[in-house]
Amino acid sequence: MPEHTRQPIKTNLFTAFATWPPNLQFENQEKNEVVILFLRQHLITLVPVVLFAVVYFLAPPFVFPLFIKMLSPAVKISVGYITVGLLFWYIAGFGVVLAKFLYWFFNIFIVTNDRIVDIDFINLLYKDIAEARIERVQDISYNMKGIFATMLNYGNVVIQTAGELPNFSFELVPKPSEVLDIISDELKKKNISTKDD
Repeated sequence: MPEHTRQPIKTNLFTAFATWPPNLQFENQEKNEVVILFLRQHLITLVPVVLFAVVYFLAPPFVFPLFIKMLSPAVKISVGYITVGLLFWYIAGFGVVLAKFLYWFFNIFIVTNDRIVDIDFINLLYKDIAEARIERVQDISYNMKGIFATMLNYGNVVIQTAGELPNFSFELVPKPSEVLDIISDELKKKNISTKDD
């Protein structure tokens, strides 16, 4: 395989795939470490969240009148209670959408010239960071399941490492074949062969 071309891609709020991103730094980055690849899950994974948000935020004009009609005629609900109910409805919906977005936004996969870093955001108070030196990589593979994954070019990249280190699974990332090529090229620079070579 030819060595992957070095094409810097700037990152923004919704970047899911960037090669050699300029000015990108992360926690615990070493002095001479260069970020080669920045990944998040494909943007298509946010579509269910967006659909939920649209339906959830448009539902009250239909749901609340039905709920009030189901109550017996003797029960009267004041406007204040309806207002509080609507506020609770929208705050709860906003909380769910924000939590899903933060999960997508902060779950990051990084490949540098020295290591592979997997940052898993669990919630606001907990994150899990796994890393492995690039020299420990033994095997790289990817899979794309389904028609949407094939059409939109996203899938899972699995990186097996030596010893007791964890295997890395970059799930639902864009351009999995390109991810595999970039990591393979970096391994070749360090004269490391994998089972795929």
